[in-house]
Amino acid sequence: MELFCFIPVNYYLCTRILKKMLMEKTKTKGRVVCAVIQRGDLFLCMKRCRSRYSYISEHWEFPGGKVDEGECDHDALLREINEEMKWDIYVGKQIAEFDYEYPDFVTHLAAYLCRCNDEDDFKLLEHLDYKWLRREELEQLEWTAADKELLKYL
Repeated sequence: MELFCFIPVNYYLCTRILKKMLMEKTKTKGRVVCAVIQRGDLFLCMKRCRSRYSYISEHWEFPGGKVDEGECDHDALLREINEEMKWDIYVGKQIAEFDYEYPDFVTHLAAYLCRCNDEDDFKLLEHLDYKWLRREELEQLEWTAADKELLKYL
């Protein structure tokens, strides 16, 4: 009988723990590619639009996006830059690849060093702003956590 007296007290705690465990197991994991676009000694930084996730909303990132099923990284990166910016880039070597766990999802990020033409003839279709910065200036921006991690590889 005494065992039953403890169940209501622990029920709330147990359900919270189980809910958290289930949420962690159901976090979506997606492969994402990003273009670290370099022009001379400057890197292109893009400011994200507002998002439902406050921890990435209006933060800075390197442009890119999700890799579709059956798509290679190179093609995904060209497609994403075209969709987001209507811009042609040259995809170079991979410079980093790692997993990053956000509170609501996990991303598998593959970053590529890319080149572009000398004109800023792209459009801000999915970003609020952009900046060209030197490597030593990059830390001054409020980056998404995964992209901040990526700065270590530059």
